[in-house]
Amino acid sequence: MEAKRKIANNVVFVVLFILSVAFLAPIFIVLMNSFKGRFFISEAPFALPNSQTFVGLKNYTIGLAKTGFLQAFGYSLFITVGSVAVIVLFTSMTAWYITRVKSRYTSIIYYLLVFSMIVPFQMVMYTMAKMANVLKLDSPAGLLVIYLGFGAGLSTFMFSGFIKGIPLEIEEAATIDGCNPIQTFFLVVFPILKPVAITVAILNAMWIWNDYLLPLLVIGNKYKTIPIAIQYLQGGYGSRDMGAMMAMLILAIVPVVVFYMACQKYIVKGVVAGAVKG
Repeated sequence: MEAKRKIANNVVFVVLFILSVAFLAPIFIVLMNSFKGRFFISEAPFALPNSQTFVGLKNYTIGLAKTGFLQAFGYSLFITVGSVAVIVLFTSMTAWYITRVKSRYTSIIYYLLVFSMIVPFQMVMYTMAKMANVLKLDSPAGLLVIYLGFGAGLSTFMFSGFIKGIPLEIEEAATIDGCNPIQTFFLVVFPILKPVAITVAILNAMWIWNDYLLPLLVIGNKYKTIPIAIQYLQGGYGSRDMGAMMAMLILAIVPVVVFYMACQKYIVKGVVAGAVKG
């Protein structure tokens, strides 16, 4: 029995190792090519840099200069942090309300939010872009409202599942102590929601930071986020500076990886709690 368990563990380890290599290989290839000359990347994309192909940090300096990366980084940072903040705040409050207040209207709201999760973005993107222009939401600040709408379904669903597992007696005790509903939420409920709130923040941050299509449709070239700025490394007639593009992709990946590594311990805990409680 012990031998079978050991064999099974070894098989699982080998499978997970292969999957890890498969997922990490593209990132390693991009990192490797970011130090190679642009003309050598197409010829030998999987070859390690050598004395002939290695260009040091040249691709990074060229990419920073051509894309206006620092400005794009600022727009991406503002949109991502702002959107995540409003999503976590408003969806947690919404989830608490529709979970604790049982009525036909809260049930309708809940199921509409869940239904929004299955509506393809492509179905509504042109109508959404037109309405954003009409409502003057075609700016980085307006984009926060749009991301709130698209991120509300999954976030509310996760928060609702977690809140169902919070004993109602805790909130009743806060009410007896003199807390109004707002105080009860921010002083009692929201601190308990920390694991799932961090999970919601991570999932939305990774999506919003890497999103290309929605910012392109809403704010276009006026406020270039990092994905849009990197796209402008493509020249006319199909020419592109692959070295600079690879370098900028690495710089775009680093903040998300750092954020993920800092908060990864909360991800599984928050997803499981938000999915199965109640």
